[in-house]
Amino acid sequence: MTDTTQELEPVLDKNGYLVSPELEMFEKGADVAPASDLAIEDINPLNAHLWERHTWPDYFERLRNEDPVHLNELDTAGRYWSISKYDDVRSVDGDWHNYSSAGGITLGAPVGTRMPDNNLVQVNPFIAQDPPTHTEQRKTVRSISAPSSLRNLEDTIRERTVAALEALPVGETFDWVDNVSVELTTILLASLFDFPFEDRRKLTRWSDIVFAIPGQGDIVESADQRQEELLECVAYFSKLWDERRDNPGFDLVSMLANGEHTKDMSVIDHLGNLLLLIIGGNDTTRNTMSGSVYGLNKFPDQYDKLIANPDLVTDMVPEIIRWQTPLSYMRRTATQDTELGGKTIRKHDQVLMWYVSANRDEDVFENASAIDIERPNADRHLAFGYGIHFCMGSRLAELQLRILWEEVLQRFKRIEVVEEPTRTLSSFVNGYQYLPVQITRK
Repeated sequence: MTDTTQELEPVLDKNGYLVSPELEMFEKGADVAPASDLAIEDINPLNAHLWERHTWPDYFERLRNEDPVHLNELDTAGRYWSISKYDDVRSVDGDWHNYSSAGGITLGAPVGTRMPDNNLVQVNPFIAQDPPTHTEQRKTVRSISAPSSLRNLEDTIRERTVAALEALPVGETFDWVDNVSVELTTILLASLFDFPFEDRRKLTRWSDIVFAIPGQGDIVESADQRQEELLECVAYFSKLWDERRDNPGFDLVSMLANGEHTKDMSVIDHLGNLLLLIIGGNDTTRNTMSGSVYGLNKFPDQYDKLIANPDLVTDMVPEIIRWQTPLSYMRRTATQDTELGGKTIRKHDQVLMWYVSANRDEDVFENASAIDIERPNADRHLAFGYGIHFCMGSRLAELQLRILWEEVLQRFKRIEVVEEPTRTLSSFVNGYQYLPVQITRK
């Protein structure tokens, strides 16, 4: 059937770059109102200020209670729906026929928008594909998270975790994010990619700039800077492709460079899958590691319970992941007119599955805003998604968090947060930029 969608003109900034929906919301919402002051139709959880200031929970509580399938519209994105209840999110995520991943996983320009010529780096990872392409490309790298691979990695993860924890200063305030969360996830990423160890922080940098809002915060000053750094990433990995095609190993670059369904892809297309794997291994695990320290300090009775019984670490892991939910949402696009929660969703409407809200749904998780390390159904969380896009690195993320806390409990009496964290300026990455702590050793 022919698609007759009208070609739309993009909304461009002064430099001719496509304006992101999040930037539009940022510029409109510097002083965000409390959720209780807004009419329900004016609530829009996309605003990055809500996440930087951690005021999003009240917004989603209202949406879950009053309008769980909620319509907004922006010049840069057109019509889009916020899905906030657990069952609805799970329903959308499990139905790739009606809700497609093709075209992107974050809120973007409406279908039919003509992309500007200077938007050089356009990546298309397999998470933004439907079957069969998604299935074929995912299969190429799936073995890295197989049980046998995890068993081989466990000793390495523990050794490096111990080294990082032993190097922490006693009696002074330091940044947990940079010294522990970023360091540990970056070291592991370098191992998974067989990436030059001395350049490992480049992986963190490339991950950070993907979802940064140009000119806001302190990550990238302009869209030009982001493009330039992503092209540096292209050039760096282009060299690695050539090396691994001739001399492959058991690493993610070799798998993509030699996989049956990925070996003939362009470097730019490979970059999409690489950035997906970098972000999946960096942003998610690092923010859960930071969230675990912050969360246990917010709920000290649970920290006390964990200290008294370290065997509860295994139960704590899924609960921390549920409570933190490091990636706030994923987007789907309706392939045809459909109905959800009594609302008519039109073909080409964008649909945001707010995992962070589904994981706070009181109909599923009692006292959901609190951490309960013995919560009986914590493993029902949707932080890893659901259906064909369920995070293939979920077991690796759980392994890293478990090992971290096993080693923390062995050597520290307590990790104390000394002031509120600085949070990531993004409605997609629910994360931490800076978390000042002090430790007391046993």
